[in-house]
Amino acid sequence: MSDIELAVTRTKALEALLEGLGATGKGLHEKVTSVQAKLPPPLVKKLRFVATIRNKIVHESSYQQMDDRAGFERACDEAEGDLRAMAAAPQVVNKGCFGMVLLVGVAILVRQIV
Repeated sequence: MSDIELAVTRTKALEALLEGLGATGKGLHEKVTSVQAKLPPPLVKKLRFVATIRNKIVHESSYQQMDDRAGFERACDEAEGDLRAMAAAPQVVNKGCFGMVLLVGVAILVRQIV
């Protein structure tokens, strides 16, 4: 697989994962920006690195080959793993103790009625 094919294939996968988190925009940089507040800073840094290399390899005629293909692939692997973990993580909604207080209150009322 050429460097261009690798860059396009991997960034498309990352973009799809970001869209699953609600990201919008035309490219990887824009998608990252749209959900940046939800992402840990090290993940944002990896995604920006990947997007920058992708843009260079696709758009700059003088950039014919990745300087560090292994580093690019490692960043993609790590970012993909982080995004998959975020997408799979259950969303915990902290409603505080009000729900428990309400439940106990209803139980007391039911006992008094019965």
